[in-house]
Formats: sequence, structure tokens, C-alpha cells
Amino acid sequence: MPLDFTAIDFETANNSSASACAVGLARVRDGRVVDTAGWLIQPPPGHDRFFELNVGIHGIRADDVAHAPTWTEQLSTLIEFIGDDVLVAHNAGFDMAVLRRACEVTDAACPPYSYVCSVQVSRKTYELASYRLPLVAAAAGFLDFAHHDAAADALACAHIMIDSAQRAGATDVVELAQLLGLRVPQIPVPERPAVPGSGSPLVALGVV
Repeated sequence: MPLDFTAIDFETANNSSASACAVGLARVRDGRVVDTAGWLIQPPPGHDRFFELNVGIHGIRADDVAHAPTWTEQLSTLIEFIGDDVLVAHNAGFDMAVLRRACEVTDAACPPYSYVCSVQVSRKTYELASYRLPLVAAAAGFLDFAHHDAAADALACAHIMIDSAQRAGATDVVELAQLLGLRVPQIPVPERPAVPGSGSPLVALGVV
């Protein structure tokens, strides 16, 4: 099954979308997970306070990220892992907002990734009392993972999409979304100002 995409999950230090403190990734090729990665991140300055509510969810504290790469330092690694893939995330609006806002506050260029939300996909695929990640992952046959560990959550999300595509007979994530009547939006990227003397503006690569 030529089903290719990257699943992504962020954890945040506080209620700011820019406060990324961990990321998890799972690469899928031909309907199989072929690579995973995850690392801690120093949240951008001004967004780096750790709230106890967030710490209680994911267990990451300020001391844990003291020597981790900053958002800007790790961004090239993140982009290299994703490549040209469509992104998938459970409650994708949250994760795409983290990616976009962390780039905005650090003045970094954010790629206009296309993405699909596995919550929306799961609502069209399974009949469940709740569509929280652990319950949907269990319905997809992926059990007993460390919820709110970013790498584990990304892997669970990947398995949900693989199972959903198999059930729908879809060959890629865009086709799956279309079969389920879902949109495949892009991260909106604002226009950047023209560079003096360049004769052309640095424009967004794409918008919703």
C-alpha cells in the first residue's frame, strides 16, 4: 500500500502555542512505519515558563530542556525528517499551531505543510465513546504506549492512519481524506517583506 506520510506530535511548556518543549515523529512508507524520532526542545524566549498543569501531563520540566536545542537550532532537523510529506497529527490544529507560532516568534520560515487530522479521520472510521488518542489507538490495534510522550504519541497516530486507510481502501492520506469528506489544509504562512535591492518579495510558499 503506497501510503506515505509523517505523523507529528508536540508537547508544550505552557498555554502558549509557541512553547514547544518536545517533538515526536513517525515516518510511514508504503503503509509501514519505517523510522521514528523524538527530542526535547528549549521553548523560545518569552514562551519558556513551565506550567505545573503541563508538567503534570507530560512530565517535562525546565531542567530537562536546559541543554536541549533551541527551536531554531532543531528546526532544520525537523524539516529534514519530514521532507515533502503530508503531516498527520491527532488534533492537528494544535500541533500545526505550535509549528507555525514557534517559527513566528523566532522569526524562522515555516514550511506550508499540508496536513490531515487523525481525530477527524477517526470520527469517520470508528464508533467510539471518546476519540482521545489512547482509545482510538486501541481501536486501531496499537496498545499500551506512553501517552504524552511525544514520540509514542506520533507513533500511535501513525498506526491510526494506517488502519483507517486500510479500512477505507485508500492508497494515500489525501485520498483517505477525500473518501471521508475531509479537507487537507495547509499551514498558512504570512508574506515576508521584500529584501532591499532584490527586486522581488520573499513570499509565502503557500496558504490555506
